[in-house]
Amino acid sequence: QVQLVESGGGLVQAGGSLRLSCAVSGRTFSVYTMGWFRQAPGKEREFVAAISWRGTMTYYADSVKGRFTISRDNAKNTVALQMNSLKPEDTAVYHCAATRKIGSSRPGDYDYWGQGTQVSVSS
Repeated sequence: QVQLVESGGGLVQAGGSLRLSCAVSGRTFSVYTMGWFRQAPGKEREFVAAISWRGTMTYYADSVKGRFTISRDNAKNTVALQMNSLKPEDTAVYHCAATRKIGSSRPGDYDYWGQGTQVSVSS
């Protein structure tokens, strides 16, 4: 079993930055691809970013490319999402998730999920 706990959400003005963190415990963290997803009210959960188990490959949704950066520290069992140039449309609950599938952007491929952290961006 893998447990994931997100932190770092909050309220920020458009153009600002936030850094989300996900602490992972349980089974070996380093073998999993880690992803970030978000879900806004009334919308489906959507892919944001993912990182391979060694951290050598990263994947981003077009909507966040160039603004968000995903990283991981296997020694500390953490994965982070640095979010810059935030826009009101980035407002959502952000979840981290873990999968053994390489580079997947599909929520259904992820086996473990955190409870999420709220990010709100005001205009």
